[in-house]
Amino acid sequence: MLSLFRHKRKKPPPPSTVSVAEGYLPIESAHSLLAAEHRHQLLDRIWQYTALSHAQFIQLYLNPIHRYAEQVQQLPASETHHHAYLGGILDHGLELVACSLKLRQSYLLPTGAAPEDQAAQTDAWSAGIAYGALLHDIGKIAVDLQVERQDGRLWHPWQGPLDQPYRFRYLKGRDYHLHGAAAGLLYTQILDRSILDWLSGFPSLWASLLYVLAGQYEHAGVLGELVIQADRVSTAQNIGGNPSKALQAPIHSLQHHLISGLRHLVQHELKLNQPGAAGWLTQDALWLVSKTVTDKLRAYLLSQSIEGIPSSNIAVFDELQSHGLVESTPEGKAIWTALVVQGYWQQSFTFLRLQPTLIWGNEDRPEAFSGTVSMAADDHPTDAPASPPPMAVNKKPTQSPSQPDLLAMEDADYLGTLLDMFELADPEATDAPSESALEISSPPSDNPGQAFLNWVKEGILSHKLVINDSKAKIHTVGGSVFLVTPGLFQRYAQEFPGISQGTDQEIEEWRWVQKQFEKLKVHKRRDNGLNIWACQVQGPRKKTTLKGYLIEEPKLLFESIPPDNPFLKIEKY
Repeated sequence: MLSLFRHKRKKPPPPSTVSVAEGYLPIESAHSLLAAEHRHQLLDRIWQYTALSHAQFIQLYLNPIHRYAEQVQQLPASETHHHAYLGGILDHGLELVACSLKLRQSYLLPTGAAPEDQAAQTDAWSAGIAYGALLHDIGKIAVDLQVERQDGRLWHPWQGPLDQPYRFRYLKGRDYHLHGAAAGLLYTQILDRSILDWLSGFPSLWASLLYVLAGQYEHAGVLGELVIQADRVSTAQNIGGNPSKALQAPIHSLQHHLISGLRHLVQHELKLNQPGAAGWLTQDALWLVSKTVTDKLRAYLLSQSIEGIPSSNIAVFDELQSHGLVESTPEGKAIWTALVVQGYWQQSFTFLRLQPTLIWGNEDRPEAFSGTVSMAADDHPTDAPASPPPMAVNKKPTQSPSQPDLLAMEDADYLGTLLDMFELADPEATDAPSESALEISSPPSDNPGQAFLNWVKEGILSHKLVINDSKAKIHTVGGSVFLVTPGLFQRYAQEFPGISQGTDQEIEEWRWVQKQFEKLKVHKRRDNGLNIWACQVQGPRKKTTLKGYLIEEPKLLFESIPPDNPFLKIEKY
């Protein structure tokens, strides 16, 4: 399916003749920005989950995604937290769309509606969920960043896409919650009038989407929950947490766990106000040694079997700051450098600074430190990232602007891990029949084997049946098509219960379907005359074996034959 994006897209425009000054990023077309292999894979997954035709997918998904890519260019999703690299916000947006659509498969929407209404609104709800996910963080480019064109003029995203090389910096003292309300400035540049007209015809969906775009998730119902879950999964995967466990946590659980952990450490474990302590309490602030306390906080939360905890201290710093649990420096950083003095003893530390009321509510607090804690000169502490110079691009010297941060993409299995974790239901099941499924709900009975083959082909064309996915029942391998048994035949029998009625048979229906398929003789037999082949599946983390049929003529099922699944290999007999 990647061929859709590789061969049928328009040719990218010729390279710009504008020279790019040092320290600036060039403007890239949507085609160029989406050309990276991992983004191709995300687009492919999104198409599979939509079950739309090529033309519908382009209109409802690919066109808005292209406009989104042109708008966000190579901007990051955060300064030091998740997807904090060039192109991070584009990756995060695509991941959210794919994740939210995968999660959406377990829901019948709108909730409580008649089945026929749910079937009629399937495509609209899927699109609405995808748009909410895509635009979830777009407000950041309007209120968190200052972007400067190469000619010295400031760029604001409501002016339209950037038109010349640019550089950026994060604003000091920014409101970490403002971006959730800022999407309203920009979403009409991504969703065109025809899409908005269409969505507005579904009142409950329309209301939920508008609440999400306004940052009011508490009023957005299931749509808001799906976007939040997808965001949690994408973020957890990127910063080293557990994406699968992140799905099971309450919406504000991380904030709650961070507060509870800090209270426990300060009240029961940490020494305060003495040499060798991990914190100092003054009249107006609690100063906690950043690395020591964060290491202990992460260890404590993990000991409590709490999942989704970031794997690096820098990510924890940003979480604490983004939730407003620690105070920011005048430069907008989470880490303070301060000098502690008591009598003849003095020492400089890097600190997290908190309001004492966060730790002690109505409880009695310890006496304030008798010495002094004063801010030291900014010497860029080693356990906190130094801020870039004004208007600097957050770019690693060896990193090409057109490539993702390889450190953020932890290993080659990043994408598979991200998208294959949703074991919430049978991955082959669908929540409501699509139009294509309704059209073939009564397969012809004169040739049951051919009816099964027609169903497979129709499912591939409509993307109701996914291929070359870790949970797929159809793969391309060795120039042939591999049909997994018994999974694919069981799926067919589940969709058409009673299909073998009227026949003289006492075997399970899926086995009867399989026998009818064998009668077509379109599959390849092994040298010993047996029908079933085995394929070894070898991924980065596990190995397994699949059993199934080989069809030597892929054109029986595919109009455009996709590349072989690189993780499958036919076993030799």
